[in-house]
Amino acid sequence: MMANQGPEGEHPSVTLFRQYLRICTVQPKPDYGTAVAFLEDRARQLGLSCQKVEVAPGYVVTVLTWVGTNPALPSILLNSHTDVVPVFKEHWSHDPFEAFKDSKGYIYARGSQDMKCVSIQYLEAVRRLKAEGRHFPRTIHMTFVPDEEVGGHKGMELFVHRPEFQALRAGFALDEGLANPTDAFTVFYSERSPWWVRVTSTGRPGHGSRFMEDTAAEKLHKVVSSFLAFREKERQRLQSNPHLKEGAVTCVNLTKLEGGVAYNVVPATMSACFDIRVAPDVDLKAFEKQLQSWCQEAGEGVTFEFSQKWTQPRVTPTDSSDPWWAAFSGVFKDLNLTLEPEIFPAATDSRYIRAVGIPALGFSPMNHTPVLLHDHDERLHEAVFLRGIDIYTRLLPALASVPALASVPALPKGS
Repeated sequence: MMANQGPEGEHPSVTLFRQYLRICTVQPKPDYGTAVAFLEDRARQLGLSCQKVEVAPGYVVTVLTWVGTNPALPSILLNSHTDVVPVFKEHWSHDPFEAFKDSKGYIYARGSQDMKCVSIQYLEAVRRLKAEGRHFPRTIHMTFVPDEEVGGHKGMELFVHRPEFQALRAGFALDEGLANPTDAFTVFYSERSPWWVRVTSTGRPGHGSRFMEDTAAEKLHKVVSSFLAFREKERQRLQSNPHLKEGAVTCVNLTKLEGGVAYNVVPATMSACFDIRVAPDVDLKAFEKQLQSWCQEAGEGVTFEFSQKWTQPRVTPTDSSDPWWAAFSGVFKDLNLTLEPEIFPAATDSRYIRAVGIPALGFSPMNHTPVLLHDHDERLHEAVFLRGIDIYTRLLPALASVPALASVPALPKGS
C-alpha cells in the first residue's frame, strides 16, 4: 500500500500530488475520465471501495469508502473537487500543468491550492492510517466532485438529493478552505450567499446629440450609485472594526455593463450586473426589498432579476459543547496550533452539504502560505503540503471516533 516512489530525494506523497496536478481538469473542458481513473487506481491500492455516481450526463461523483467498525454510526464525509479554473499561461513562470517544483520546494500548478492538495492529503492520511493497522468506529467517505468551480450545479447540488448520497449517512463533513499567510490555520464554519443580479433599465431612445429626458442610462446610473454606496458602507464597516473578517460583511461588485448600439444613438435599454455575496446574518427578505427600492427610486422601467440566488445560509456550530467542533479543535490544541474560525467570503460546495442538515467545516491545512487560488503562479510548498497530511492523520481518527450522539440538532439558519 506504499505510494509510488518518486524522483530521488522526493517524498512519494509529493510525487503523487504532482501526478494528480498534471491531469488537466480545467474548466470548461476538464479531463474527467483521467481524473476518475486516477482515483479508481488509488482506491485499488488502498483497499477502498469505489463508487461512481453519474449525477448528470457526463458528470460523475467518485466516492471512495473506508468502512468503520460500527457502520451504523453516521459517517465522516471528506469532500474535494477535481476541477480547476482556467489559466493564462503567458502570466505563469512555469507551465501550470507541469507541476514544476523549484529549488526551494514550491510546486507551481493550477489546483495546487484549490484544491488538489486536499484531495491527495485525504488519500495519503488514509494510506498512513491503514498502514498502521488503525480502525475507527465511523465510516469515512471521500467524495470527489466534478464542477465546484462553475457552481456545483451538476455535482454536489444534485448529489445531496440522490439516494446514493443518502446511503452514505453522513454525520459531519470537511470541505475546502483557504490558505493563511500567518502562523494560524483558517477554518470556515459558514459562507456568504451568492446573489448574481441583473438590473435592466428602459427609457426614451433618441439621437446622441440631444438632451433626452428619462433615458435608460440616467436611471441605471441612479441604481448603480445606490449599489455602490451600499458597497462603500460595508467596506467602511469592515475597515473600521478590526474584529470583523471579510466574510462577515456583504460584498457588492459591479461586474458587467451592457447596452447601446452606436455612439450617436441613445439606447432604449441598458443593464448592469452585480455579484453580491450576502453575509449569513442578513435578513434576506429585507435585503431583497432593499434592492427593489433602489430600482423603484431610479424611476419607471427599472427591474432586476437573479441569475443566481442562494437562500439557505447555514452555520456550523463552533462552541465547545458541540462534539464535532470539540473533536476538530481538540486536535489543534493538542498540536499547539492556532485556529481562526471565519465565514468563507465566497461559495463552496459546503453550502449544499449544510443545506441538507449536515454540519460542515471548510479547511485546507495551509499556513505560512499566500492566498493564490485562481491566481497566476498558484503554488504550494512541499513542506506545507506534507504537514497537511500529518494534520489529517490526526484529524481523521478524532472525527471518526466521536461517540454516538444522543440527538442530532438541526443546523441553525444564518438568517
